[in-house]
Amino acid sequence: MSKIIIKPAERTDNIKYAVRDIVVIANEAAKSGKEMLYLNIGDPNLFDWQTPRILIEETYKAMLNNYNGYAPSSGIKSAVDAIEKEAERKGIKNVQDIFITTGASEAIDICLTALVNEGENILTPTPGYPLYTAIQSKLKMYENPYYLNEENNWQPDIEDIKRKINDKTRAIIIINPNNPTGALYSKEILEELIELAIKHNLVIFSDEIYDKLIIDDKEHISIASLNSEAPVITFGGLSKNYMAPGFRIGWGIVSGNRTVLNDYIEAINKLLRARLSANHPEQYGIAPALLGDQSHLQEAKEKLKKRRDMTVEMLNAIEGISCVSPEGAFYAFPKLKFVKDDYKWAKELIKAEGVVTVPGSGFGQVEGTSHFRIVFLPPENVLDKAYNAIRRFMQTYEE
Repeated sequence: MSKIIIKPAERTDNIKYAVRDIVVIANEAAKSGKEMLYLNIGDPNLFDWQTPRILIEETYKAMLNNYNGYAPSSGIKSAVDAIEKEAERKGIKNVQDIFITTGASEAIDICLTALVNEGENILTPTPGYPLYTAIQSKLKMYENPYYLNEENNWQPDIEDIKRKINDKTRAIIIINPNNPTGALYSKEILEELIELAIKHNLVIFSDEIYDKLIIDDKEHISIASLNSEAPVITFGGLSKNYMAPGFRIGWGIVSGNRTVLNDYIEAINKLLRARLSANHPEQYGIAPALLGDQSHLQEAKEKLKKRRDMTVEMLNAIEGISCVSPEGAFYAFPKLKFVKDDYKWAKELIKAEGVVTVPGSGFGQVEGTSHFRIVFLPPENVLDKAYNAIRRFMQTYEE
């Protein structure tokens, strides 16, 4: 009897996730007994970072109180109210809807699904987080990347964005602070983005999941705070600022002109109702997280500053590598000056030194350039060992 091959859906053909795909190669290298240094996944809990205890206690209490069934589709009231106060803190006015999701990634997926038809496009930052291009493939949108300017501290290239907007463009994505570059966007750039969005009737998706992890005491500006009429969805969550990625709790804040947004908000809520609810007990951690003691953030920023400074200094000292200093989050996106194939470089680095980074091609980059992403969450002794290993590797690497 001949075997029948089950063919997967074509929408999965171009879905890649470089952050975890590289782990397959790392797992093979680890089998040899080599010491592995993982700088690839932005999970604080893998290193010396702790979830604030109040989040754990409130979630545990909710479980003991049997809040283990379905939650309301948009989230429990105490959590939604806390997110509304968070929107006020960020300066966001004219809030039209708030909803809680299974991580910010589900919020992004739902909002894109509710907006974009097959054959249309969204402007995605390049480099940028690969979730957006994965959803793009799933929804059969066509690619429309815009570049971040490495020569201008990885700020969005406004002129490139203007060239890329067409009659099929529905939205523009910003990630601020950016993953993978750690760039923090200026007020002037954000205002120009709003102007373009209003002119071309685009929804702005603002991924602000790292908004409280700003280094050097610089100010994070939420784009929605700059214009109360512009259609903006601001994404946040507990995973990064509150060191709880495993809680899978995120949210979206819809702001702007109600008349413009009304039908779109209902479409979002149709999808929210269809998937029932986000994790229930973990939602009881939202209010104490957002409204309670924030002292863990100061400690986190002090640790990140030391590790950021060490990263930039040591990588810039390596011949063939240059690194723009990140201003937020916990990523850097160094440039490989004389490397043509950054995937091959990252793979050979794993095999030779056990250092796991993510090739820049997995995030998108200007054609003809090569980069890699570093996560500088690990302790200084681990980073020191990893960067010295990269230095040794660069001294002998040939394509």
